[in-house]
Amino acid sequence: MGAKKDIVQKLQQDILLWQGFKPKSAGKAERIGLGEIEDAFPGGVFPKKAIHEFITLFPEHAAASDGFIAGLLSVLMKNGAACVWVSTSRNLFPASLGLFNVETERIIFMDVQTEKQVLWITEEALKCEGLAAVVAEVNNISLIESRRLQLAVENSGVTGFILRKDGNKKASTVATARWKISPLPSHTEDGMPGLGFPLWQVELLKVRNGNPGIFILEWAGERFVEVKQVQTPIMWSDLEERQIG
Repeated sequence: MGAKKDIVQKLQQDILLWQGFKPKSAGKAERIGLGEIEDAFPGGVFPKKAIHEFITLFPEHAAASDGFIAGLLSVLMKNGAACVWVSTSRNLFPASLGLFNVETERIIFMDVQTEKQVLWITEEALKCEGLAAVVAEVNNISLIESRRLQLAVENSGVTGFILRKDGNKKASTVATARWKISPLPSHTEDGMPGLGFPLWQVELLKVRNGNPGIFILEWAGERFVEVKQVQTPIMWSDLEERQIG
């Protein structure tokens, strides 16, 4: 029995490594500054060699996810690697990524006509070891399609971010983590006018072999900062008569 248990444990460790998780001793040096959120992943480290899925039901979720991913890219692209961003209907203003210390000229934006093209480009880009990450905006993604993307990152080590717009369909994917990023009202120093740093409610809806949870993060100019207590606001996306413009 002991030999079988050892074999099972070894297989579990190997599977975690293939999914982009590192042993805890090695992971400490690879943390990217997400604080308690990283502790939710096996080994306490953000999995880079993996597919991360973001649910973007409303425009504000998409905008908040863009900002959050940009903060991650500022860390992932530190070594000078490039990123591919592919979509059929991109609303992101590239220059805004500068707020998160991302060098926009190192991001290759591809705007195509169909979802099929998005998925094909995403898979091929994820195979390129010279890239730091690939960001793809899609309406939905099937289980088989997500498996193909996961196989690509396991071989290349590139991080994949999928922004899925149609969250009403209960799609089953092999994503290592499923996120939902919602904007929160920023705050400034007492008596100071203007806007504060971007503030988000980060919901880690799914973590393979980890612990989901809800966190509050702020982008404080150069890095993520955990916020322990904020006033509970009325979420704009929850308002029945919400309107843009």
